[in-house]
Amino acid sequence: MIKSMLLLLVVYFCYQILQPFLLPIVWGAIIAIALMPLAKALQRRFSLSLGKGCMLVTLAALAALLAPTIWFSGAVVSTSQDVATALSAGTLVIPQPDASVAVLPVVGEPLYKAWSLAAINLASALNTYAPQVKALVSSGLSAIGSLGGSVVQFIIAILISGVVMSNAARCKTMAGKVAVRLLGDKGEDYVGLSIATVRSVVQGVIGVAVIQAVLAGLGMGIAGVPAAGLWMLAVLVLAIIQLPPILILGPVMAYLFAVDTPTVAVIFSVWGVLVSASDTVLKPMLMGRGVDIPMLVILLGALGGMMMSGIVGLFVGAVVLALGYKLLMAWLEPADKIAQAGTEAVLPVVATA
Repeated sequence: MIKSMLLLLVVYFCYQILQPFLLPIVWGAIIAIALMPLAKALQRRFSLSLGKGCMLVTLAALAALLAPTIWFSGAVVSTSQDVATALSAGTLVIPQPDASVAVLPVVGEPLYKAWSLAAINLASALNTYAPQVKALVSSGLSAIGSLGGSVVQFIIAILISGVVMSNAARCKTMAGKVAVRLLGDKGEDYVGLSIATVRSVVQGVIGVAVIQAVLAGLGMGIAGVPAAGLWMLAVLVLAIIQLPPILILGPVMAYLFAVDTPTVAVIFSVWGVLVSASDTVLKPMLMGRGVDIPMLVILLGALGGMMMSGIVGLFVGAVVLALGYKLLMAWLEPADKIAQAGTEAVLPVVATA
């Protein structure tokens, strides 16, 4: 009895010590599983050691995270300064909205009314909609602060993933031993199935979402859409929860038709439609066979993770719930099908995990 209590006490204190790092650790393991094939490919291509290949992948992942973050931060600061300067000098001009804005569902009429008032008399519009403007600014500042914290968590997670990739063999062996202790003889099969599921969801859901967000941001940047970074982030969130990016790009198209030349608006509209429909081509290419996950599972995982842990939880929740769903479906199958599924999942990742 005393030994059990001491063991529980040790486990409790270990949890309390690691609790602030649990989410970055989980996300780091997910990133490591997703990027391990790339590290192996670099190792073979350039005759590097595994540690050097993992280091290169880790540095590339950090650069891919920090470069758009720095660009986005600079764009937000620059845009805010320009707007504040123009507003204080009285030179800020709001263009008249196009009539198509008024026919947008739900928000069309009030948006058209507020936009028209701002175009005619900006000071009057700010006074009329002062509570809404304050709430919008407060929400924006809160979102930017949350985004900064999420970037720090991502950096920690990427560093952890580099350590995990460098010790991939030992980590996989330990995971197999734990799974066997918990699940019996089929533990190794579940480990293989878990690796395949995580890799598939990261590539087929999050990877496609990132590609769509980058393409959408590129189009908006070239078209000169204000706050393109924020709209790109909104596209990323929608794509992860399996909603079409056209929900964000559609209003942007209407904005361009209202304030820009027809040529620019039409070209961006075609680009936006192609970006929104690109998942029908990208998902079959990136998502592995045999690990199809229902859209509702991804949606609930992403939303639940975001409510629990912010932007990082958006990514982790989708992957973890998809993994839990796949393991539950495998557990409900007869024993021979579990073994077959585990074997099929292990075969593609033996060389890379």
